[in-house]
Amino acid sequence: MMASRRKSTKKTPVRQALKDASVLQKQVTDGIGAVNKSHQAMLADDVRGSFGDSIDLDAALQERHPGENRWDYLLGHNPSERVVAVEPHSAKQDQITTVINKRKAAKEQLARHLKQGARVSKWLWVASGKVYFANTEKARLRLDQNGIEFVGKKVLAKHLPQADAGK
Repeated sequence: MMASRRKSTKKTPVRQALKDASVLQKQVTDGIGAVNKSHQAMLADDVRGSFGDSIDLDAALQERHPGENRWDYLLGHNPSERVVAVEPHSAKQDQITTVINKRKAAKEQLARHLKQGARVSKWLWVASGKVYFANTEKARLRLDQNGIEFVGKKVLAKHLPQADAGK
Protein backbone atom coordinates (compact mmCIF):
# COMPACT_ATOMS: atom_id res chain seq x y z
CA MET A 1 0.00 0.00 0.00
CA MET A 2 2.87 2.39 0.65
CA ALA A 3 3.95 2.17 -2.98
CA SER A 4 0.68 3.71 -4.13
CA ARG A 5 1.02 6.70 -1.85
CA ARG A 6 2.64 9.70 -3.39
CA LYS A 7 4.37 12.20 -1.14
CA SER A 8 4.39 15.79 -2.24
CA THR A 9 6.07 18.87 -0.88
CA LYS A 10 3.20 21.08 -2.11
CA LYS A 11 1.34 22.93 0.61
CA THR A 12 -2.06 21.52 -0.14
CA PRO A 13 -4.94 22.18 2.29
CA VAL A 14 -4.49 19.25 4.72
CA ARG A 15 -0.70 19.62 4.71
CA GLN A 16 -1.09 23.35 5.29
CA ALA A 17 -3.47 22.83 8.23
CA LEU A 18 -1.25 20.33 10.02
CA LYS A 19 1.71 21.41 12.10
CA ASP A 20 4.98 20.71 10.27
CA ALA A 21 6.12 18.44 13.11
CA SER A 22 2.86 16.46 13.29
CA VAL A 23 3.27 12.72 12.76
CA LEU A 24 0.16 12.96 10.59
CA GLN A 25 2.09 14.86 7.89
CA LYS A 26 3.70 11.58 6.80
CA GLN A 27 0.25 10.02 6.28
CA VAL A 28 -1.03 12.70 3.88
CA THR A 29 -1.21 11.66 0.24
CA ASP A 30 -1.87 13.56 -2.97
CA GLY A 31 -5.39 13.77 -4.32
CA ILE A 32 -7.80 11.20 -2.90
CA GLY A 33 -5.06 8.58 -2.62
CA ALA A 34 -5.74 8.00 1.09
CA VAL A 35 -9.42 7.27 0.48
CA ASN A 36 -10.23 3.58 0.35
CA LYS A 37 -11.04 2.52 -3.22
CA SER A 38 -14.48 1.35 -2.10
CA HIS A 39 -15.16 4.78 -0.58
CA GLN A 40 -13.98 6.82 -3.59
CA ALA A 41 -17.31 6.12 -5.31
CA MET A 42 -18.97 8.15 -2.55
CA LEU A 43 -17.33 11.22 -4.04
CA ALA A 44 -19.12 12.43 -7.17
CA ASP A 45 -17.01 12.04 -10.31
CA ASP A 46 -16.95 15.79 -10.94
CA VAL A 47 -15.51 16.63 -7.49
CA ARG A 48 -12.82 13.94 -7.12
CA GLY A 49 -10.21 16.01 -8.94
CA SER A 50 -10.81 19.05 -6.73
CA PHE A 51 -9.06 17.46 -3.76
CA GLY A 52 -5.36 18.25 -3.50
CA ASP A 53 -4.59 15.87 -0.65
CA SER A 54 -6.13 13.45 1.79
CA ILE A 55 -5.45 11.42 4.91
CA ASP A 56 -7.06 8.25 6.21
CA LEU A 57 -7.52 9.74 9.68
CA ASP A 58 -9.00 6.54 11.09
CA ALA A 59 -5.89 4.53 10.18
CA ALA A 60 -3.48 7.33 11.13
CA LEU A 61 -4.94 7.67 14.65
CA GLN A 62 -5.75 4.01 15.33
CA GLU A 63 -2.50 3.21 17.15
CA ARG A 64 -2.70 6.25 19.45
CA HIS A 65 -6.47 6.02 20.01
CA PRO A 66 -7.33 2.31 19.62
CA GLY A 67 -10.54 2.13 21.65
CA GLU A 68 -11.89 5.54 20.71
CA ASN A 69 -14.22 6.75 18.00
CA ARG A 70 -12.29 8.01 14.98
CA TRP A 71 -13.43 9.97 11.91
CA ASP A 72 -12.49 8.38 8.58
CA TYR A 73 -11.00 11.01 6.24
CA LEU A 74 -9.75 14.54 5.90
CA LEU A 75 -9.71 15.87 2.34
CA GLY A 76 -8.01 19.06 1.20
CA HIS A 77 -10.36 20.95 -1.12
CA ASN A 78 -8.14 22.95 -3.48
CA PRO A 79 -10.66 25.51 -4.84
CA SER A 80 -11.57 26.74 -1.35
CA GLU A 81 -8.19 25.88 0.24
CA ARG A 82 -10.14 24.28 3.10
CA VAL A 83 -10.16 20.94 4.88
CA VAL A 84 -13.27 18.78 4.64
CA ALA A 85 -13.90 15.77 6.91
CA VAL A 86 -15.77 12.87 5.31
CA GLU A 87 -17.29 9.96 7.25
CA PRO A 88 -18.72 7.04 5.26
CA HIS A 89 -20.99 5.39 7.82
CA SER A 90 -24.22 3.42 7.92
CA ALA A 91 -27.19 5.75 7.80
CA LYS A 92 -29.44 4.39 10.49
CA GLN A 93 -31.30 6.27 13.19
CA ASP A 94 -29.29 4.57 15.94
CA GLN A 95 -26.01 5.73 14.32
CA ILE A 96 -26.60 9.49 14.64
CA THR A 97 -25.12 9.54 18.15
CA THR A 98 -22.14 7.46 16.99
CA VAL A 99 -21.34 9.90 14.18
CA ILE A 100 -21.70 12.85 16.56
CA ASN A 101 -19.30 11.13 18.97
CA LYS A 102 -16.85 10.47 16.14
CA ARG A 103 -16.74 14.21 15.32
CA LYS A 104 -16.23 15.16 18.97
CA ALA A 105 -13.41 12.62 19.31
CA ALA A 106 -11.80 13.73 16.04
CA LYS A 107 -11.76 17.37 17.14
CA GLU A 108 -9.98 16.37 20.36
CA GLN A 109 -7.60 14.02 18.56
CA LEU A 110 -6.72 16.64 15.94
CA ALA A 111 -6.22 19.50 18.40
CA ARG A 112 -2.54 18.71 18.96
CA HIS A 113 -1.89 18.26 15.23
CA LEU A 114 -3.52 21.35 13.72
CA LYS A 115 -1.76 24.69 13.43
CA GLN A 116 -3.11 27.61 15.45
CA GLY A 117 -6.24 28.87 13.67
CA ALA A 118 -6.52 25.85 11.36
CA ARG A 119 -9.79 23.94 11.42
CA VAL A 120 -11.95 21.52 9.54
CA SER A 121 -14.32 23.59 7.42
CA LYS A 122 -17.04 20.95 6.91
CA TRP A 123 -17.93 17.64 8.54
CA LEU A 124 -19.78 15.48 6.02
CA TRP A 125 -21.52 12.18 6.74
CA VAL A 126 -22.07 10.09 3.63
CA ALA A 127 -24.21 6.94 3.71
CA SER A 128 -22.11 3.81 3.29
CA GLY A 129 -25.16 1.89 2.07
CA LYS A 130 -28.90 2.39 2.03
CA VAL A 131 -30.33 5.25 4.05
CA TYR A 132 -32.43 3.82 6.86
CA PHE A 133 -33.42 6.96 8.71
CA ALA A 134 -35.80 9.69 7.77
CA ASN A 135 -34.12 13.02 7.21
CA THR A 136 -36.54 14.49 9.72
CA GLU A 137 -36.38 17.88 11.33
CA LYS A 138 -35.28 16.26 14.62
CA ALA A 139 -32.44 14.30 12.98
CA ARG A 140 -31.34 17.33 10.95
CA LEU A 141 -31.42 19.53 14.05
CA ARG A 142 -29.25 17.12 16.05
CA LEU A 143 -26.70 16.93 13.24
CA ASP A 144 -26.78 20.71 12.65
CA GLN A 145 -26.27 21.38 16.36
CA ASN A 146 -23.19 19.18 16.19
CA GLY A 147 -21.76 20.67 13.00
CA ILE A 148 -22.40 17.64 10.78
CA GLU A 149 -24.06 17.64 7.38
CA PHE A 150 -25.66 14.40 6.20
CA VAL A 151 -25.16 14.36 2.42
CA GLY A 152 -26.88 11.11 1.45
CA LYS A 153 -25.05 8.61 -0.75
CA LYS A 154 -22.60 10.98 -2.51
CA VAL A 155 -20.55 14.04 -1.75
CA LEU A 156 -21.54 16.56 -4.42
CA ALA A 157 -20.11 19.96 -5.33
CA LYS A 158 -22.94 21.68 -3.41
CA HIS A 159 -21.69 20.03 -0.18
CA LEU A 160 -18.18 21.46 -0.48
CA PRO A 161 -16.96 24.85 0.72
CA GLN A 162 -17.11 27.65 -1.80
CA ALA A 163 -13.94 29.38 -2.91
CA ASP A 164 -13.66 32.82 -1.35
CA ALA A 165 -14.60 35.65 -3.68
CA GLY A 166 -11.64 37.65 -4.89
CA LYS A 167 -9.19 34.75 -4.81
